[in-house]
Amino acid sequence: MILSETIIWHNAWEAQDLSFISRLLKKHLIFEEPDKQERFILKPDRASVGGKGTGTDEFEKARGKKIAESEKKPEPGDEVKSDIDANLLHMKDVYSIPLNSDIVLREFDITHGCKSVRAFIIFFDGMTDREVINNYILKPLMVNSVMPLKDTAETLEDYVVRQLMPHCQVSVNKSYKKAVESVNFGGCALFAEGLDVCFTADVKGWEHRGVEKPNNEIIIKGPQEAFNEVLRTNSAQIRKRLKDEDLIAEDITVGKVSRTPCTIMYIKDVANDALVAEIRRRLEGIRVDYMLDAGVLEQLIEDSTIYPSPQMISTERPDYVAELLVSGRVAIIVDGSPNVLVVPITAFDLMHSPEDNYIRYPYVNLLRYIRYVAGFVALLLPGLYVAVTNYHHEMIPTDLLLAIEASREKVPFPSLVEILLMELSFELIREAGLRVPGPIGPTLGIIGALILGQAAVAANIVSPILIIIVAVTGIGSFAIPNYSLAYSIRIMRFIFIFLGVLAGFLGITLG
Repeated sequence: MILSETIIWHNAWEAQDLSFISRLLKKHLIFEEPDKQERFILKPDRASVGGKGTGTDEFEKARGKKIAESEKKPEPGDEVKSDIDANLLHMKDVYSIPLNSDIVLREFDITHGCKSVRAFIIFFDGMTDREVINNYILKPLMVNSVMPLKDTAETLEDYVVRQLMPHCQVSVNKSYKKAVESVNFGGCALFAEGLDVCFTADVKGWEHRGVEKPNNEIIIKGPQEAFNEVLRTNSAQIRKRLKDEDLIAEDITVGKVSRTPCTIMYIKDVANDALVAEIRRRLEGIRVDYMLDAGVLEQLIEDSTIYPSPQMISTERPDYVAELLVSGRVAIIVDGSPNVLVVPITAFDLMHSPEDNYIRYPYVNLLRYIRYVAGFVALLLPGLYVAVTNYHHEMIPTDLLLAIEASREKVPFPSLVEILLMELSFELIREAGLRVPGPIGPTLGIIGALILGQAAVAANIVSPILIIIVAVTGIGSFAIPNYSLAYSIRIMRFIFIFLGVLAGFLGITLG
């Protein structure tokens, strides 16, 4: 009786194990039609961006809300007063004058007709161009105003805008908020006695880098220009290469405190309207105090933050961005960042080098095949080595197997500990080479790797074949053109090492 029950339980466990293995193989080796998921699809009645017509309800509501906000009257207490002393007191209170040392508030008089009108201008020192302020704003207001009026019936507001401020970007605002925003963004604000409006002008003039050579995406043939940290310089570099009136640049501000300007660039009627609307929605939905860089923005708008591979391209080359825009992509420029984000992307885009456009087709094919091989080596070679040495000895020729076993005879560690030790050491050397200042970094990387590898082999800590495996893996990762993809491969390499240790080729295949 006991024997029969034991046999029944044994058969049941065997059937359960076979059922589990069958389900596992069916799940990973047999293709099944994926479940249909709802996707964001552009509706046919949606108007093109910048075009005319009736769009979807969501689009019309969003656009109506935008227009309503732009045309909304100033909030109570935010209106500019006609009393110059009240305006002066308010601006001093906003900018904590005289405690704030880098704010400049200049009082002067404007001659209008036969009377003198008090006025003042406010701006940040270091963020504005003093020459522009002195020659094109203060000098006309203080000197030219004493000249006879062409039209004696002209109001002071029209007189200032039409005759006294020879500047290309002068706007008239009725709220303190607009004046403060203009000053914070590197402009200046002008207030005059008797006017319930203020005049703002764009006079940005802070120091910045010029257009230099790329530091990371270096090529031999092709343009040698890179983005810098100024938003309008970056957008101008793209527009210089795409002289098309359909190239649209939309401005969006991100960050409650930093108020970082961002620009969405795309070609109208080439980029998908739904894609542009989705990017705009994600940018407007960001709720942070400070936007550091395009790298931070990338993490805030990407689909999944835990997915190891990059979901958008970050490049410092204007020619590459122009090429992607022509193919229907959308670029996102962040003020203060020398890198531009481009979406959407494919896996082939991550293995594309900007130099591929400037060399002959046979050379491009050869280089691309080399990159794919390098990616395969950088991702799977350590895991394959562990799987072969632990499970699949029959895959290695006998002479090579004997040589490997002879080299590992005095090594006290298993292959997993051995390869993890060398991989972590290699990553440590690479990170230290990046952090060491000046020309010492590359020297430290080369000398450190040579000395460490030779000492590890001499001390019988690792085998010589493993030094070759780790070196080839590192060289393969350096051949990957996309920096973010190289990082993701470095992370996934350790996953495949553990899969190779656990289940050999089966584990790597399932991974």
